[in-house]
Amino acid sequence: MTTIFAKIIRGEIPADIVYQDDLVTAFRDINPAAPTHILIVPNKIIPTVNDLTADDEKVAGHMLFVAKIIAEQEGIASDGYRLIINCNQHGGQEVFHLHMHLMGGRPLGPMIVRR
Repeated sequence: MTTIFAKIIRGEIPADIVYQDDLVTAFRDINPAAPTHILIVPNKIIPTVNDLTADDEKVAGHMLFVAKIIAEQEGIASDGYRLIINCNQHGGQEVFHLHMHLMGGRPLGPMIVRR
C-alpha cells in the first residue's frame, strides 16, 4: 500500500519539506488554510489514529515534539498555533496516512462551528 504522502517522503513527488528525520517528514500543505500550514507525517504508513499500535507510540509522540520545533522555526510558537489530526470520514480525514496539521500565523477562531 502506498499514499501520496509516502511518495512525498520517498522524494517521488516534489514538496516543500521543512523537516525530515528517521521517523517523520513535515512539509507545507499545497492548499493552506492558514499562513503557516504544515503537515507532519510518520515515514511509516499508518492509515488512521485507530491503526496505531504500541510499537507506534514513539513516532506518535515524536510528531508532537517535531510540531514544537517547527512552530519555533516558523516564528508562531509564542503567538500560538493549532494541531489537528483527523480520523476517518466523520473526522474529515482525506488521505489515509496519519498526519498532523500544524496551523498558525493568524488567529484561527473557534475549533469547530457549533450547530
